[in-house]
Amino acid sequence: MFKTKEALIPYLLLVAAIAGGLIWHETENVPRLGKTVSQGKVDLGGPFTLTGQDGQKVSSTDFRGKYQLIYFGYSFCPDVCPTTLGVIAQALDKMGVEQKRIVPVFITIDPARDTPAVLKKYMSAFGERFVGLTGTVDEIAAVEKKYRVYAKKTPLPEGEGYGMDHSSVIYLMAPDGRLVSFYDELISPDDLLKELKAKI
Repeated sequence: MFKTKEALIPYLLLVAAIAGGLIWHETENVPRLGKTVSQGKVDLGGPFTLTGQDGQKVSSTDFRGKYQLIYFGYSFCPDVCPTTLGVIAQALDKMGVEQKRIVPVFITIDPARDTPAVLKKYMSAFGERFVGLTGTVDEIAAVEKKYRVYAKKTPLPEGEGYGMDHSSVIYLMAPDGRLVSFYDELISPDDLLKELKAKI
């Protein structure tokens, strides 16, 4: 009986290797930490009209002719949002004059707290070129749907208010509004810079 099991080992290893290969093949286009996803076409994005940090109406068409780095988050975010916005700011700083071709856009997922005044103060920490956008709950929900953003309000312990669980993706949109590529929040400033130089 022992010999029979021993004889099966090579076949079991072969089956495991094939299964592993199939799993890798099925997931090779799934975003990886700090990586770029640029294979295939994704129907993502679309027109929107929201309210800017100065209280003015801002439309997606206002950005036509320039690339956009769009990120969804909220100003009360304790870590991921400011870190990711900092990565964008650092990458753009290193681009020199080419940064003028790109508009970094921050869209809140927490419109109840992120008023234009709050966003204006928050955006100032990352540089004058950043555009902060808010809107009504319905307007924000509609934009989240267009960009396939996950966002959910979660109560904090001991009645300390609430936080927001949310996806964390940087979208690179072309001057015509189509998706060029997207990156997760673990991308480094240098890697993002390399991507932007290659894509714009």
